[in-house]
Amino acid sequence: MKTLHIPTTTPSFPVDFVPLTGTRRDCDDCGNAKGLDFRFDYAYQPIVDVASRTIFAHEALVRGPGGEGAMTVLSQVNEQNRYRFDQACRVKAIKGASQLGIQEYVSINFLPNAVYKPELCIRTTLEAARAHRFPVERIIFEVTEGERIDDGPWFAEILREYKRCGFKTAIDDFGAGYAGLKLLADFQPDIIKIDMDLIRGVDRNPARQAIVRNLVSLCNDMHIHVIAEGIETVSERDYLYEAGISLMQGFLFARPAFQSLASVDSSALPILHR
Repeated sequence: MKTLHIPTTTPSFPVDFVPLTGTRRDCDDCGNAKGLDFRFDYAYQPIVDVASRTIFAHEALVRGPGGEGAMTVLSQVNEQNRYRFDQACRVKAIKGASQLGIQEYVSINFLPNAVYKPELCIRTTLEAARAHRFPVERIIFEVTEGERIDDGPWFAEILREYKRCGFKTAIDDFGAGYAGLKLLADFQPDIIKIDMDLIRGVDRNPARQAIVRNLVSLCNDMHIHVIAEGIETVSERDYLYEAGISLMQGFLFARPAFQSLASVDSSALPILHR
């Protein structure tokens, strides 16, 4: 796959954009992250469909302005800048996906505790998608299950509003956090991503195998797609495929590429048979 680099000159919003709250300057600053006292960018990592040997989506992973690790950025997020950071992340990820020419889904992480009113907070995202001509239906919003949610029904309402607007929804790191099956009872996302700690060495761990197989069966019953993340070995890939998972992400296929699209290792996508 050809490597592309993101230019930095395209404005965030169209000239006719009128924010619902605040001012046009506020929203442009938010979209460009000018209101933050730190800078950040993105790396993109593919999610592959091993059954069809194609790329299903690209996850936007926050990085420092020079490609530094995510924690160099996330460690600077606090209660005062959480909302602006979350909004800036959405705009920047959509802008980058458009400029890279992504034709598949783009998956964007968001901070549920930074959403005050979902019908208002989502407006900036919709405007960014329109400004950069990126189809709303190709955007996945994912939230980590490890994010502590004090009000489960309210969180479910946020996800329902996102789904109503046409976005896909995903629960990241499923099986590692606070929400678990209770969240699935309140809301059924389009996708769950099984936490990599459950994936590591699954091919030789009977307990993890039982959890994964039952989780796949549960999601099939609820019409939820499953992504296995953190795949590092051929054995893990083959076991998960046999267990019914074809959507996978991990270093076996490609590492995140800073400001560009990663090339998938074709040898990691053999012709498989169930």
